[in-house]
Amino acid sequence: MCCPTGVCGPDVDPTLPWFAGVLSQLAEAGVDVERYNLAQEPMAFVRNAAVKALLDQHGTEALPAILIDGEIVCQGAYPDKAVAATWIATATQPAQA
Repeated sequence: MCCPTGVCGPDVDPTLPWFAGVLSQLAEAGVDVERYNLAQEPMAFVRNAAVKALLDQHGTEALPAILIDGEIVCQGAYPDKAVAATWIATATQPAQA
C-alpha cells in the first residue's frame, strides 16, 4: 500500500474505504484510534508485543490485526459489518454511572 489507509491507486479494495469510515466513526465517538501500515511504520508492529508475536507465529497473513484495549480481536481480515456496527454502538452508548 502506498498510503496509511490503502485507499489509493487504480484498484482499491472496497473494504478499505468502508473500514476507514468505521474508524472515523469510532474516532468521532471519542475512541482513541491508531492505524499503522506495515510498509510505512514497521516499528509500530515490532513495538507491540501482541502484534509481534502474531506476526512471528503467522506472518503477514495475520494482517490486518485489530486490537481493542491491547487485545487482538480480529486478525487476517477486516471485521464484518455486524461486528463493526457493534463496536460503533458500544462506543456511542452513554457511559454507565
